[in-house]
Amino acid sequence: MDLSKAMMISAAGMKVQSTRMRVISENLANASSVASAPGVDPYRRKTVTFINALDSEMGVTRVKVNKVTFDQSDFGLRYEPGHPAADENGYIKTPNVNGLIEAMDMKQSQRSYEANLNSIEVSKSMMMRTLDLLR
Repeated sequence: MDLSKAMMISAAGMKVQSTRMRVISENLANASSVASAPGVDPYRRKTVTFINALDSEMGVTRVKVNKVTFDQSDFGLRYEPGHPAADENGYIKTPNVNGLIEAMDMKQSQRSYEANLNSIEVSKSMMMRTLDLLR
């Protein structure tokens, strides 16, 4: 495989992982938010899905972000009768964001990003060595 193609594939991997990290950061930032009024939903967790896409110009398959979707799992409930968003039973809806899951997803995304970065650096090093041999 051409080293430039390897670098392009790794760069595509880094791009989707950075999008994933941005979405995870948004989830974590909104994890403690609550509904603003009774009957209104709070922040809903987002997830990123990927797709393999053929790059016909380069002749390789690269990963791309397919879409950012909303997690349809149930919201949490917290008993807080004095809150303006409390329902008639005194419960407020809380986001369906689990900090532990988000932290694990962030770590996995970070490791994937680093692996792609290492791949680019190795490819760059191999190109430099090849140029040194040609001199």
